Amino acid sequence: MLEAIQEARQRLQGHAHRTPVMTSRTIDQQVNAKVFFKCENFQRGGAFKFRGAFNAMFQLSEEEKARGVVTYSSGNHAQAVALVGRILGIPTVVVMPADAPAAKRSATEGYGATVVEHDPGKTSREAIAQALQREHGYTMIPPFDHPNVIAGQGTAALELFDEVAHLDQLLVPCGGGGLLSGSALAAKGVCPGCAVIGVEPEEADDANRSFHGKTLHQVHNPLTIADGLRTPSLGRITFPLILSHVDDMKTVSEEAIREAVRVFFHRMKLVVEPSGAVGLAALLSGRVIPGNRVGVMVSGGNIDGTAMCRILCPLQHPE
Repeated sequence: MLEAIQEARQRLQGHAHRTPVMTSRTIDQQVNAKVFFKCENFQRGGAFKFRGAFNAMFQLSEEEKARGVVTYSSGNHAQAVALVGRILGIPTVVVMPADAPAAKRSATEGYGATVVEHDPGKTSREAIAQALQREHGYTMIPPFDHPNVIAGQGTAALELFDEVAHLDQLLVPCGGGGLLSGSALAAKGVCPGCAVIGVEPEEADDANRSFHGKTLHQVHNPLTIADGLRTPSLGRITFPLILSHVDDMKTVSEEAIREAVRVFFHRMKLVVEPSGAVGLAALLSGRVIPGNRVGVMVSGGNIDGTAMCRILCPLQHPE
């Protein structure tokens, strides 16, 4: 699938940002490694999701584009599909949970998508999206479980290796596994000795249990601050890819995630959402023992101001 990722990179040229790779001497000293952060918080729409959405939607037929697309997402994929729809002139409908971050919903609507709200405690977002697909003839652009979406997400890792050449480890956030599987395919294709490690919250550890048990597990509406990683399970496509190409899975605590957000903000002057901070959280908390050269996927930076205030000043803004 490396060829598909390379082809996706060509499609994305001139449309996606080539995001920066950043470093921090303070963090390097703290974890005793050279750490390279691939900052997808600077991507269009504020997250890596633009890559997969564009790669998938660009390849639709003219008839499919005219009928429109539907998807389901808590925020970052929603924004990406809406933004790509605006760029390519494709009508978009997005099923979003009622408790989705306000900034993500506002951006999704601002890009022109029609948002259909659902209660995650009572209804399935996938079922609602599938019903809309049947009723209106939309094309489904799922958040992660689609070959063209996975290939698009893998382009971020290709860019990282273009810049740093060799890595001993690559740490990647894992929700549904699109970024992780795409990154693993890219890494194994260009740097076979790099160990790819997925990271997810302890409160949403379905992928960790699935990976280590070799059987697909699910988690229902997990209560983690990392809203982008609340996906109930890995997908039909991403699960076998992860089993075949990922070397390990780790989990991190909620406080470790908050601390990583704080370190990004205070030390690197970066706004990173909790989902994007889990890789750094794994390093700072000792959940991953680093090699000499470590890559960290910073998946996004879409966080409400009030949520950031609660993380940065927890005593003034108790949960």
